[in-house]
Amino acid sequence: MKISRRIFLKLSVTSAGSFLIARFGGGRAYALPVGPTLDPASLSKFVTPLLVPPVMPKAAKIPNPGGKPVDYYEISMRQITQQILPAGQPATTVWGYGAVTSAARSGLLIHNAPSLTIEAGWKRPVRVKWINELRLDPADPSSAFLPHLLPVDPTLHWANPPGGASERDMRPSFDSTPGAYSGPVPIVTHLHGAVGVGDESDGYAEAWYLPVAGNIDPDFATVGTWYDFFRSKAAAQGFAAPGTMAWEPGTAVFQYPVDQRAATIWYHDHTLGMTRLNVYAGPAGFFIIRGGPSGDKAVLDVRSGLPAVLPGPAPIEADAFPSNKTYFEIPIAIQDRSFNADGSLFYPDSREFFDEIAGPYIPDTDLSPIWNPEFFGDTIMVNGNTWPFHDVQQRRYRFRFLNGCNSRFLILDFSQMAGVEVWQIGNEGGFLAAPVDLTANHGNRLLMSPAERADVIVDFTNVPIGSYVLANVGPDEPFGGGEPPDDFDIADPSTTGQILQFNVSPALAPDPTTPPSFLQLPALTPLPAATATRPLALLEEMSHDFEDAPAEALLGTVSGDPNTGAGTWLPLAWEDPVSENPALGATEVWEFYNATADAHPIHIHEVAFEVVDRQQILVNETTHTVQVDGAATPTPPEPWETGFKDTVVAYPGQVTRVRATFGSPGQFVWHCHIVEHEDNEMMRPYRIGPPQPGEPG
Repeated sequence: MKISRRIFLKLSVTSAGSFLIARFGGGRAYALPVGPTLDPASLSKFVTPLLVPPVMPKAAKIPNPGGKPVDYYEISMRQITQQILPAGQPATTVWGYGAVTSAARSGLLIHNAPSLTIEAGWKRPVRVKWINELRLDPADPSSAFLPHLLPVDPTLHWANPPGGASERDMRPSFDSTPGAYSGPVPIVTHLHGAVGVGDESDGYAEAWYLPVAGNIDPDFATVGTWYDFFRSKAAAQGFAAPGTMAWEPGTAVFQYPVDQRAATIWYHDHTLGMTRLNVYAGPAGFFIIRGGPSGDKAVLDVRSGLPAVLPGPAPIEADAFPSNKTYFEIPIAIQDRSFNADGSLFYPDSREFFDEIAGPYIPDTDLSPIWNPEFFGDTIMVNGNTWPFHDVQQRRYRFRFLNGCNSRFLILDFSQMAGVEVWQIGNEGGFLAAPVDLTANHGNRLLMSPAERADVIVDFTNVPIGSYVLANVGPDEPFGGGEPPDDFDIADPSTTGQILQFNVSPALAPDPTTPPSFLQLPALTPLPAATATRPLALLEEMSHDFEDAPAEALLGTVSGDPNTGAGTWLPLAWEDPVSENPALGATEVWEFYNATADAHPIHIHEVAFEVVDRQQILVNETTHTVQVDGAATPTPPEPWETGFKDTVVAYPGQVTRVRATFGSPGQFVWHCHIVEHEDNEMMRPYRIGPPQPGEPG
């Protein structure tokens, strides 16, 4: 195996002959996309109001003896046309989730990208019937399937419906380089950040399913390898749509216990080898958990000891749409996209786009013909519109930020807003240990890797009346740590360096909310001491046929204890047997040894973990070993990483340690959330507890 020697990786040879990877230097020259035919500079900015996502309507409430009723939803994925670009520009065809049934007459049966927000109450279970309606007529199961909007590379280890039951969920073999797959689209939905969910409801990558359609080849597999096993498991627990006994074709019914801390989580597609494409096409949405001992009402005002007042209201299910309310709590999904002049989404259809390698490809070399190692769109999209604006008053607002980009790390920069105060109060796992003053102590900046969330209070009270742009000073290339502009070039200030515009006007009434400096956040209960430590490797496989060309990204194990001596890494592919198998109820420390040039956002399904620390490591490419640098002192988690998380930044040349308790048995995954990496081998199955009777081999 060869590890990348990308030119932006700084290596210094130690006396032992190993490599110490520094954090982090200059950048490889990654050109912004040249394939899209729409120039982002031609688009008007800050002319479209920010969409505040409405709330997803419930289809029913199901009695739950001995507990709170189950909130039941029926949500489908459909192909829709949406005005993402400014008015006057062409509309864009995307995919979006939306409710197909509402118990309330006023319920919004709207498909959108991003989708409507699911509002959930603590310990009030949520059951969702996820429906694949990617066909010509969603109402007609006999109509033709819709092919993918984007180019699907069939040479990856992917869902592979054409392989039939015997070769689905495999990396196919080819006699000549194939073109893009054009058949029916598999989907499976993952609730990112859900804790304690059964594996049948986690959205396992091999539990996908095709739409019901009239022209699907009878030799195609219509469901993934694990679908039928999970279908039976769900049926045994009664997880089905009302009036049915089991999942119906083209659907899956997942139930979420919602017994975790109040938090901002989100849902998106998770199909094997296709997540980058399915999510880029649009389907994703917020899922906000409220209440309980770690909810808003548990936040106190230290001046009085009474419950604090956080900015609100947020949207609720009964709200009109368009709303006649002013919202002071708003979820904000930031994504990057590229477009063609006809309004369509652009995503590369050739490896050549990434590094000008025009072939030959698989089977004549080891490079896939379409897959790109990363993708950076040239246009910023916020809540489904390019460069919107939002009118705010001189008072406090609560924004729940999500980095929904495929590969891009964001560094949100509020410093252009004179007088602003920005405080982070929560992350993926709910409230932090204490509010973090980003203005006074962190330069008014907020780092967010793909899939991370940040619960932030922005105080516009002392911001002069006028218009201000929220900037992005993260890079237009892979991120490896460090600070802008010394360690990397910032995003293009005229395009991807801008997020949205705030138009500040006088407050219409006194602000009743508690200043963040006086907030006492709910106490955190630490996890138990770990009983095991797992050293794991983050790796990049370079092409053996082309110079400095990544072929795939990988995870793996490390033998021995790199804390006391050199440990040898073993790269593992998705198809390799499970290597991470915590006992049910065990608490473990997972150590991520990053031997690549990039920072990787590592997501572990099913758990909320604590960040323990980080430490510099020595990487030896010749011997395939990593070792903790004994001269380096471990660094504690950043202030915004306190509490619980589900995604952590693992920096190059470092070991990142997290602690988790594995409380629900079953088959899950862990992976890099740079979804281009995830789709090409940087995802591994893991199992909590023993194998389940009857599970797929």
